[in-house]
Amino acid sequence: MSEISREVLSVGDLNRAIASSLEAQFDTVLVSGEISNFKAYDSGHWYFSLKDDEGQIRCVMFRGRNSQVGFMPQSGDLVEVSASLGMYVPRGDVQLTIQGLRKAGMGGLYEAFLKLKAKLTKEGLFDLERKREIPSHPRAIGIITSPQAAALKDVLSTLQRRSPHIPIVIYPTLVQGPDAPAGIISAIQNANQEAAVDVILLVRGGGSIEDLWAFNDEQLAYAIAGSAIPIVSGVGHETDVTIADFVADLRAPTPTGAAELSAPRKDQLLQELAAIEQALYQRLMQRVEREAQTLDQLALRLSHALPNPDRMREQITSWQTRLQQAWSVQIDNFKRNQNHYQLQLEMLNPQRTLERGYAVILNPAMQAIRKPQDLNTQNQFEVRLADGSSQVRFKDLNPL
Repeated sequence: MSEISREVLSVGDLNRAIASSLEAQFDTVLVSGEISNFKAYDSGHWYFSLKDDEGQIRCVMFRGRNSQVGFMPQSGDLVEVSASLGMYVPRGDVQLTIQGLRKAGMGGLYEAFLKLKAKLTKEGLFDLERKREIPSHPRAIGIITSPQAAALKDVLSTLQRRSPHIPIVIYPTLVQGPDAPAGIISAIQNANQEAAVDVILLVRGGGSIEDLWAFNDEQLAYAIAGSAIPIVSGVGHETDVTIADFVADLRAPTPTGAAELSAPRKDQLLQELAAIEQALYQRLMQRVEREAQTLDQLALRLSHALPNPDRMREQITSWQTRLQQAWSVQIDNFKRNQNHYQLQLEMLNPQRTLERGYAVILNPAMQAIRKPQDLNTQNQFEVRLADGSSQVRFKDLNPL
């Protein structure tokens, strides 16, 4: 077979063949070296080189992987990486695609950090659904930190500048060392028992991974997750990441950032109140104008609904005449009835009967005697006549 008869590969095909060969030959490799030319792109991906005295190799770490690193690498950092070996076909560069990265010499602590992070992730402690909303206008703010921490001064200064009207409650505790986790947990429990604050700031200044290790404690993570009061974590610098940051309801890049995220600015509140006042005034004026327009429309409809004034006056005059006539008829009826009743009363008057020559005998109880049996010779009776009365006593009675 001549040279010319062999398959001619394009550069891209050759690079892809080399990349496939490398990927098939090498499993995940562990490499240590110094970071050089580190760049973090807006996409979230990291690009850099690993080098030592004998050589260097290009590296890429994609956003889904580097979010688990826990710190922002810098050129000159000594690190250890786990990666797959391959080739970037367009340039023909051999490169490492990194799955994990840690600082050299911190392997044990970093492994423990990743192991606990994976466990708590599986348990759902980092889920967004369980995170509580930070109140936009807290009535009081709690701070959990060391009284000697430089971060406390920065936080208090920020809160005083932004919201001097909000009360501050400090829950002092150690924030470094083996006793720090228990102290922080106790402070969280005290804050929840007192229920005197609406949000808690868990803050500490920057430091090495050993200095911040108290905030990677498993029991502390459960305490933060179980707090009824929302917690804002502001531990270390922006590149420092701890388990407490993941569990907290909100992570701030620094202690000062935690203060800024939890306290509204006084001037901003005043602006909001002024805006609300203006909006209320506008709504009120719109309502007044709308009701005024409605009133005008009703007045117009009423003017069309009213009859002619002259006709109304004629109707009123007619009604007055009819009312007077009806009243006169009613008065005449009353007079006739009165005369009739007076005549009947006159006819029924007992005095008229007496005037016709009759008399009535009354017993001592002044009751009229109707039966001869009611008469006796013992009692005195009154005989009432037309012109007067007389007291009598019967001497003899002969009933018929």
